[in-house]
Amino acid sequence: MLRRFISFFFSWLVLASALVSYGGGYLLLWISKDLPDYQQLSIYEPPVMTRIHAADGSLLGEYATERRLYLPISSVPESLIQAFLSSEDKKFYQHPGIDYESILAAFIFNVQNLKSGRRPIGASTITQQVAKNFLLTNELSYKRKLREILLALKIEQAFSKDKILELYLNEIYLGLGSYGVAASALKYFGKGVFELDFHEMAYLAALPKAPNNYHPFRHPMQAKMRRNWVLDRMYSNGFISLEESERAKGLPLGVKLHSVDPSTFAAGYFTEEVRRIIYAMYGERKLYEGGLSVRTTLDPKMQIIARNVLIKGLISIDRSKGWRGPVDRIRVDDEWGRTLLQVRMLNDINPWRMGIVLEVNRNFAEIGLRPSASSQFQYGNKKKEGSVKIRLDHKGIAWTRKKKDKKKANINNVLSVGDVIYVAPEGKGGEWELMQIPEIEGALVAIDPHTGRVKAMVGGFSYDGSQFNRATQAMRQPGSAFKPFVYAAALDNGYTPSSIVMDAPVEIDQGPGLEIWRPRNYSRTFFGPSTLRRGVEKSRNVMTVRLAKDIGMPLVSEYAKRFGIYDNLLPFLAMSLGAGETTVLRLTAAYAMLDNGGKKVTPTLIDRIQDRWGNTIYRHDERECQGCAAESWTGQNEPVIIDHRPRIISPYTSYQVTSILEGVIRRGTGSIVRAIKRPIAGKTGTTNGERDAWFVGYSPELAVGVFVGYDKPRSMGRGATGGRIAAPIFRDFMSLFLADKPAVPFPVPSGIQLFRVNVETGLKARINDRNAIMEAFKPGEAPPDQHSMIGYTDPEGWNNNAPGSINGEPRSISSGSGGLY
Repeated sequence: MLRRFISFFFSWLVLASALVSYGGGYLLLWISKDLPDYQQLSIYEPPVMTRIHAADGSLLGEYATERRLYLPISSVPESLIQAFLSSEDKKFYQHPGIDYESILAAFIFNVQNLKSGRRPIGASTITQQVAKNFLLTNELSYKRKLREILLALKIEQAFSKDKILELYLNEIYLGLGSYGVAASALKYFGKGVFELDFHEMAYLAALPKAPNNYHPFRHPMQAKMRRNWVLDRMYSNGFISLEESERAKGLPLGVKLHSVDPSTFAAGYFTEEVRRIIYAMYGERKLYEGGLSVRTTLDPKMQIIARNVLIKGLISIDRSKGWRGPVDRIRVDDEWGRTLLQVRMLNDINPWRMGIVLEVNRNFAEIGLRPSASSQFQYGNKKKEGSVKIRLDHKGIAWTRKKKDKKKANINNVLSVGDVIYVAPEGKGGEWELMQIPEIEGALVAIDPHTGRVKAMVGGFSYDGSQFNRATQAMRQPGSAFKPFVYAAALDNGYTPSSIVMDAPVEIDQGPGLEIWRPRNYSRTFFGPSTLRRGVEKSRNVMTVRLAKDIGMPLVSEYAKRFGIYDNLLPFLAMSLGAGETTVLRLTAAYAMLDNGGKKVTPTLIDRIQDRWGNTIYRHDERECQGCAAESWTGQNEPVIIDHRPRIISPYTSYQVTSILEGVIRRGTGSIVRAIKRPIAGKTGTTNGERDAWFVGYSPELAVGVFVGYDKPRSMGRGATGGRIAAPIFRDFMSLFLADKPAVPFPVPSGIQLFRVNVETGLKARINDRNAIMEAFKPGEAPPDQHSMIGYTDPEGWNNNAPGSINGEPRSISSGSGGLY
């Protein structure tokens, strides 16, 4: 009987074991079906944000689908690791991937709460979280949990603990769009991970379970309690002392949200242009997920100067057109502050403030300033913010008066109750001034003439108001600012600065069916025989047309292409006056080549790009440096930089054009720039109807281009020339840029000969000639003693009213000095 019982028992035991083994095998097969390949973690590259830096390392912008910076585990502070282990998995370095004790406790808890409707807990280790976050979904099911456990065991066998922790600390979502500890430390505290204090580390470690539940502003009490719980766990695990724990618990959260705003350096247009370039070079995925580190050419100090002077200039021009009225009108009641928050305000025009007129009479207006978008409004707190009110007096609206009106304007004739306006502090006396967003727009570009690096770029009044970059995207006619390149072509082909060209009426046959074109000067007068120098200094249109006809428009087009101003300039004589369209960036880069002696430079906003691993994948400077790789100096020769860049024009021609453009400042249309009192060369540009105004110029260290005009081209008014509205902006910028720098003359190429000539005639100057200047001539050239001219003896005797003809040949030709009449 006993034997039969024992036999029966063991039979059932064997059968049960078989069934359990079969069931376990089937379960294992079931949960292993289509199990993700955990080996892919060894080659995993998470999406990492691209960061844009200025030349000095300042952060300009970040682009990402997931805001993450990848840190190897060796770069994570030990205390930060301890905070996360205390919060998430204190036995991480002891268990094989799963914590059996925690699983049993979680199982008992879930069974006890089956009917309560409470969310089940999972007791996941860090390894299990890696398996779920990288390889599985967030589905709440036992199958997913079993797959997670199985993957965790496999991951532990394939990877080291440090590698698993590295994956975890870089992948986890910690709220506010930030992934991983590095990006989150910057977002919440504006710090690198090694700068964090214990209370800050503990707060980050409190977030993985439910970042939204511990939001620092929506749920500050819950956030602090959870942080303090982590600090207690760190103490109980022996990672920090009791004194350190208590001190940290007594501190506020200390969250100071850090956001990267290009407007910090007034660099919105610049940064967006860099983004577009990277997108074109590498595509969307590399831009937003590739973890690129981009070092740009931007000089933050110079950029701020550029933005300030352009805004100042545009405001001044706009004010001359008068007051256009308020931004908006709203009802004034007890909720005016909340209503005013709904009105769109530009966020990159500090220190301007938006306000509403609450009360107004003839002597003053009381203005309620727009409340700041503080947390109590941002997160729905109904608490009413204290109102800030200021007063505008007659001085604050003085610019709205017409120039002829010497009386003080009644303020209630300018403003009304309910008007939404902009105001700005004026001086340090607590006074305020009425402001107005300009309708007129503009751009400024500053380029290093020797490297092509764009040091500053402003594409308009406000990037927040319009993302259209007028420095790179606006195609505008440069007008007379193009003329130096016509004259450069002439100087390269037989002309000298003293060559004579007739400034007299001329008729041009433009072809069958087209009207006769009669070009004229801006002043609508003609000045007779004039030197090339005077033609540029005084910006003579007719002389330029005659000159272009003589050397041939195909040659002018070729020079325009060489300098990068146009790709294919149409060979029409009108194009010699700047009728073709180009951008501020391209024209400024062309002037930079005149500045550097005629060498080709390609304007660039990017110096270097590195991938996520620190490898350089792009470098702008392609010059070869022989000897730069030496580890130390052992008496060898200095490194030699080999420059393979092509030469656009000869250094002699380049210097002659520069010397002539210096004359534009001293005696010509750019005389307003003379106030800088430094060696400056430049040229004004104005198009028909005053639709575009330019000034492009340079010092030996920097080339700068300024453009002013309406986005939809229309007249800015008679007299709105490049010399009057663009040149002052250039002057103000260069004055500030050169303020602390010594005066440096333009370098004279070896071989250039300087002769005293009369500035009006170009002839050799007499001893007591008051109009004498030093003129530059190439080797083998010299100023003439006299001009030999057919039918010409007296500069006052030429016929001002008799037009020449450029249908075939000009009416009279000089036989000397290579001149065209």
